[in-house]
Amino acid sequence: MSEVRRRGFLRGAAAGVGTAVTGAALPGATPRTAARADDAGKAAATVDFHGVHQPGILQPPQRATAFVSFDVTAADRRELTELLHTLTDRARFLATGGSPPPVGITAQPSDSGVLGPQVPTSGLTVTAGVGASLFDDRFGLKSRKPARLSAMPAFPDDDLDAAWCHGDLSVQLCADSPDVVLHALRDIARHTRGGLQVRWRMDGFTSPPRPSGTPRNHLGFKDGTANPDTADPAAMDRLVWVGAGGGEPSWTAGGSYQVVRLIRMLVEFWDRVSITEQERMFGRSRDTGAPLDGSGEFDVPEFAQDPKGDVIPLDSHIRLANPRSGQSEGQRILRRGYNYDRGMRTNGDLDMGLIFCCYQQDLARQFETVQKRLAGEPLVDYVKPFGGGYFFALPGVRDRTDWFGRGLLA
Repeated sequence: MSEVRRRGFLRGAAAGVGTAVTGAALPGATPRTAARADDAGKAAATVDFHGVHQPGILQPPQRATAFVSFDVTAADRRELTELLHTLTDRARFLATGGSPPPVGITAQPSDSGVLGPQVPTSGLTVTAGVGASLFDDRFGLKSRKPARLSAMPAFPDDDLDAAWCHGDLSVQLCADSPDVVLHALRDIARHTRGGLQVRWRMDGFTSPPRPSGTPRNHLGFKDGTANPDTADPAAMDRLVWVGAGGGEPSWTAGGSYQVVRLIRMLVEFWDRVSITEQERMFGRSRDTGAPLDGSGEFDVPEFAQDPKGDVIPLDSHIRLANPRSGQSEGQRILRRGYNYDRGMRTNGDLDMGLIFCCYQQDLARQFETVQKRLAGEPLVDYVKPFGGGYFFALPGVRDRTDWFGRGLLA
């Protein structure tokens, strides 16, 4: 597609959606869904698109997701601005729902039609982020890069595949139905064609809580039990949201650092490990999710009462990930994990695993500190990270005059 056609396409896409948006929320509105572990996997109500922060961060994982990383192919800063306007308009319409605009009988349809004539929201959230590579010389943004954003490094137990890593821009789509996620992905890909090219994509899902509490991963254990309380604004300001100051550019306030890790699980080998050994690797009961010194999933492990690791081993996952010390409190992360299943690998093994996603205020202080503690843990024999990236989740779109990245590009 030539530059002229590409620019015209993006402008037309941005202009063509304005009349289709209905029911937009008031600026600064908060999500209507409660972020509790027991809510994970349940059908979600409509989530407000507008607000200080993007939706899809504090909400519990929904039934279906797609993580998509893009290379930006826009030619210059003006085209990048048009692209982000278009992405905002499409995300706003998809999250709000309604009828696609009518077209003439010979015109291209304005919607794929896979959800019928009325687009439902099904709790759809669209969360957009930018990668470190967007701040190269193409768009004159180098001086505006978030202070703590870099390309994701390879950690000691990783087996990273370059084709599955990094990207200029990330979009996470979440909804209570896979067809809603795929419809949104198809819509965004169509309207941003010429400005974005998919670099990698991973679809995922969350299982219903069985029998209750936090959903389980493919290893059979509950995943995300010890998350900080998303209903506590002070905790979120301390752990998740980037605020004013702190060496960050002013436009970043209200955003958050996103880590995505694609982790293959070697389930054939895992399924041959005894339950006792599995539980000691995690430090939790597989059935209940309780720490090995407790009886309920949300019991707090008493590490100080077990200094030698007789009950919960010193190298167990929960003990390394969160030692429950005064210092480690500021290193906590907000997890939003999803399972994936891609069928079979070429060697005949099952190809399944975890899309690990977390949000935090500071990559080095939080995710990387935890990751270094986990290096060499017994669990690494059964999981293999192969892709993902670091991104900065943009501040929220505050009202109908706002758009993704306005502060960055203004």
